Amino acid sequence: MWQYLIITADESLRAQIVAALQSQNVAIDHAASLTEARQRIAAAQYHLLILDDNLLNEPAAAAVKFGETNPPLILLTTAGDAAVRPEAEWTVLPKPVDPQALRNAAQAMRNQAHLQNSIDYLRHREPYIYDFSHIIAESDAMKAVLDLVRKVADSASNVLITGDTGTGKELLAAALHFNSPRRRQNFVAVNCAALPDTLLESELFGHEKGAFTGAYKRRIGRFEQANGGTLFLDEIGDMSASTQAKVLRVLQERQFERVGGTQTISVDVRLVAATNRNLGAMVEEKTFRDDLYYRLNVVPLHLPPLRERRADILPLAEFFLRKFRHELGRSGLTFAPATVARLLEYDWPGNVRELENVVERAVLIGGGALIEPADLVLERPTKSSIRPPTAREDLNLAELEKSAIAQALERAGGVQKEAAKLLGISPRAIHYKIRKYGLLSTQPEAGEKQ
Repeated sequence: MWQYLIITADESLRAQIVAALQSQNVAIDHAASLTEARQRIAAAQYHLLILDDNLLNEPAAAAVKFGETNPPLILLTTAGDAAVRPEAEWTVLPKPVDPQALRNAAQAMRNQAHLQNSIDYLRHREPYIYDFSHIIAESDAMKAVLDLVRKVADSASNVLITGDTGTGKELLAAALHFNSPRRRQNFVAVNCAALPDTLLESELFGHEKGAFTGAYKRRIGRFEQANGGTLFLDEIGDMSASTQAKVLRVLQERQFERVGGTQTISVDVRLVAATNRNLGAMVEEKTFRDDLYYRLNVVPLHLPPLRERRADILPLAEFFLRKFRHELGRSGLTFAPATVARLLEYDWPGNVRELENVVERAVLIGGGALIEPADLVLERPTKSSIRPPTAREDLNLAELEKSAIAQALERAGGVQKEAAKLLGISPRAIHYKIRKYGLLSTQPEAGEKQ
């Protein structure tokens, strides 16, 4: 239970405070002087102090320290906010006491404390989550990648991670950070492809008030937020030439200015960049700066696609199954043997991200104790469902198209709209082709006469 300490010699004020806070289910103690308050704080833990400014020699003129703990403090005063020095970390409320304002201020401080406790817990927890022994890597290809990550984690060298979308590049970047000496500082991630270039510059470097229309206050950029820690720039191949030049300057000089500012800011940041594009080819095409590329590519890490590390498919699927069983309350749910075979033979064009989504959907829609192959919603046919033409068969385009539509309808349960999505064509187009090839859909589109 939270404990509050009311510090006042005024019994009437004390009664008002107790009455205002009695609904918050907290323990409330009382001290009649600053000396008594310090004695109580030394002997017990208080989460909030409520101080009457009548006990101060010069009302609200100087910060009051209560030993090493110095809990959050609400000052009740008749002097007004202006009398409190800006550096005093107090919440100031006027007298006479407004019960609702006091409750709101106390609750805000509790919320802030809960938030800080959560942050502290996550900072303690994240190194465990990203421990190398907890990263699934059964294939030789992934084991080789993790071996290299272990070797470079302790260094401050920049890292460039390449690989297809969904292979786990951000997971690898976080593992680098939380296994490095910078683990107690911030890990900050930015998706360069998600922001227009004008906004990306402000996101990375921050801006001053009035730097551009809509800049109503100063913004601290991601480089500053990551100072002492690691900055992860995902999809860096989508960054414009002008922003590339500014990032290069930070890497070379460890300095920059906010947008619209003149103050030079120094930072110590380890940069981890990632892309699914071929930066080497972009350098040749003059669409990516070669000097930035070489600055980034100190330690190159390549994440192979899931189809090239099939030994990881089943362990990852089992991991996601355990995760979603717990989250969705489906304990005991397992994969049927036929489902395991289908998972292993599929090429996973969306990689680990697609596998996670497929397992989550299967846990949601599966009706029994087993996840059956029909519960897997796969974006492409599995290898076994595609029958290659024999040497004596003609490779007829119309027959191939008819076969593809038939397969899509089967996988979509006869729903034309869903089959059209699988094929990447419009509902009108699939409706026409179904009639053209004499195929029947078990579930006609809404409004179609049967």
